[in-house]
Amino acid sequence: MIETVTELTALRARVTAWKRAGLRVGFVPTMGNLHAGHFSLVELARRHADRVVASVFVNPTQFGPDEDFERYPRTAQADVAGLQAAGCDLAWLPSVGQMYPFGAANAVRMRVPGITDVLDGAHRPGHFDGVVTVVSRLFNQVQPDVAAFGRKDYQQLAVIRYLVRDLAFPVELLPADIVREPDGLAMSSRNQYLSPEERAVAPTIRRALLGMRASAEAGTPRAAVEAQARVMLEAAGFAVDYAVVRDRLLAEPDDASGERVALVAARLGPTRLIDNLEFTA
Repeated sequence: MIETVTELTALRARVTAWKRAGLRVGFVPTMGNLHAGHFSLVELARRHADRVVASVFVNPTQFGPDEDFERYPRTAQADVAGLQAAGCDLAWLPSVGQMYPFGAANAVRMRVPGITDVLDGAHRPGHFDGVVTVVSRLFNQVQPDVAAFGRKDYQQLAVIRYLVRDLAFPVELLPADIVREPDGLAMSSRNQYLSPEERAVAPTIRRALLGMRASAEAGTPRAAVEAQARVMLEAAGFAVDYAVVRDRLLAEPDDASGERVALVAARLGPTRLIDNLEFTA
């Protein structure tokens, strides 16, 4: 039976007892409204740890002033049931006051330079500052040995890797493959915002990424690869934030062959979707 904890003292007592018993602790941070992609992270953490903690916390510091913090769905009861079925041992459900004792507006903030200034960082200023602020707090609270993060948010994973290395967190990161719907759409809590008509169009993102990979592997210049993807997405009704090819560190690659990642962020109506595809060209 999963244990649900809402007080930091209780969380620390449980984790301390596990560690005194010589058990490895795995961790999965989430914002709730969980789906199969989240549960796959729990299953991944379980393979590398004796006990697994998952947090459910809608973090106000990573939402911009015009973003969907208030609208973001809170489904704690269903989330805990799903976590139990996935093999999670403890659900950490802190309040904003537990996470930010002086209030979110007065919280000590973290920032990762450079890598947060491009792509989503450019389109959502301050977003990654909020991400690393809450993740560093969660690492401090849970003290995990391993932590699982999905590859769907490629830039977020890169930012967390930087954070862990720069601050020497004793945490092994476990990147997890993207979990997709049968039609190729990457699973996301925001997919439920799509109307039926938008949902039918949404898998175009996946098709655009596959086209970007095929064109890049065929030797098409990067600018043309990106332009073709943008045209395809806009023709389907997306408002495109970016459709780009980068190297694995998110820098603009030169013409030499190597490891690449195609990344897309685009909106259908009010819903912003992201996806990516790693490949070698």
